[in-house]
Amino acid sequence: MEPKWLYYVSLFSALIALTVFKLFKTRATTSSQKLPPSPPGARPFFGHLHLLENPLHRTLEKLSLTHGPIFSLRLGSRLAIVASSPTSIQECFAKNDANFANRPHSTLHRHLGYDYTALVSANYGDHWRNLRRLCSAEIFSPGRLNMFLFIREEEIMNLMSSLYKMCSGGAFARVELRWKLCELTFNNITRMVAGKRYYGDVGIENKGEAKQFQQLIGAAFKLSGAANAGDYLPFLRWIDYAGIEKNMSIISKKMDNFLQGLINERRQCNSNDTMIDHLLSLQQSQPDYYTDDIIKGLVLNTLIGGTNTSETTIEWAMSLLVNHPEVLKKARDEIDTQVGFERLVKEEDLSKLPYLKCIVSETFRMFPPLPLVLPHESSQDCKLGGYDVPRGTIILANAWAVHRDPKVWDEPNNFKPERFEGGLKEVEVQKLLPFGMGRRVCPGAGLGQCVVGSALGCLIQCFEWDRVNAEKVDLVEGTGLAMPRANPLVVVCKPRQVMDKVFKKLKIS
Repeated sequence: MEPKWLYYVSLFSALIALTVFKLFKTRATTSSQKLPPSPPGARPFFGHLHLLENPLHRTLEKLSLTHGPIFSLRLGSRLAIVASSPTSIQECFAKNDANFANRPHSTLHRHLGYDYTALVSANYGDHWRNLRRLCSAEIFSPGRLNMFLFIREEEIMNLMSSLYKMCSGGAFARVELRWKLCELTFNNITRMVAGKRYYGDVGIENKGEAKQFQQLIGAAFKLSGAANAGDYLPFLRWIDYAGIEKNMSIISKKMDNFLQGLINERRQCNSNDTMIDHLLSLQQSQPDYYTDDIIKGLVLNTLIGGTNTSETTIEWAMSLLVNHPEVLKKARDEIDTQVGFERLVKEEDLSKLPYLKCIVSETFRMFPPLPLVLPHESSQDCKLGGYDVPRGTIILANAWAVHRDPKVWDEPNNFKPERFEGGLKEVEVQKLLPFGMGRRVCPGAGLGQCVVGSALGCLIQCFEWDRVNAEKVDLVEGTGLAMPRANPLVVVCKPRQVMDKVFKKLKIS
């Protein structure tokens, strides 16, 4: 019998041989093609993986300054093309939209996308089109959003109440705003999706369950992305380098249990009040298609997309406002004039608050919810900016680079909401990309804008805000899909005297 070590050496050698074969096959396919320029210093096997440092959008922006608005990277056995200008991104998602509508396979999407069947991870085709149609017509349609309006209003009121109670005797109170915003956005989405509240007095028994779910999401994203070399070097995935496959499997099973629990609870309710209820009604008529896994994939996409992005956008907006008190005052004066002092800002008021809308647009520009549009993949050979794009190429669109491009925006690193006064006259659609563009644009963009606009409006209306000390709040970016702040925002606030009667009318003390 052969020694055990010989078996493992043979297996490892075979895996490396397969990887080498794939690398040479890819290079042979592309050697005769005119690819976009590429940074020097690609390493054997790994290519340019060593260049991918966080924050990735800034790293890619620096490379674009040297190699142009369209450049290529060799990521292990994969070829990636990065677009960093309005023209190149427009070409990606207009001229080549259908061809670039696939998703590259990854460890994250395999485990959390229910083997690439969820909306975000599925390739372009009949299945994806059906899920997208369902989201647009049933889940995020104006009628559905109006049906859940009372939930959004209640959760914003709960946030205002919580902050009001912290300000004893009307004095300034120190607040770490991130967790308060997390409670707002998570409660809002889970009530829409499952009719269940997780934070606050009513949802206190579910608080631990919610924290565990959010920790699982955070852990999953840390294990994925550019840092996971196994997505680009198959032999590392096969030997489970760094235990990523094992850990991701554990996370996905725990997350699946959480989601299955939500579905099982709604099955016992026999109602049609939530997103899960509606999906279960579709399951009754088409059980072979609307399986529990399909429903869980849609629910998970909605939970992730509807919480993290809105929370981080509001936190960035408040960071910018306390650093620019003149902007804060101008927004407050507009709200006082248009809404008054007898009630809180509502979604129906947003059309009458153009300066508030300018603040939201400028926040989206400076700190987009997705600084890198979720990766796409080409399904056929094509051209981009005169360069060849082979089938199976990863397409990365750097929205952050476009939003900070001095050729596109005047003083791009300065907070200037006035640039949006009069609408988006200064820019074209492809120059502002907070939710991506093309056929895979975020289907929940309308909901996100409603939550951000109304919640930010109420925060400005109800409280005086200031920095903890004379120093400006830092604007350092952390790591994560939605580009959060590196450190939670800590500010001080106190209720405005003109709003006391509103809270007393609502019996909040």
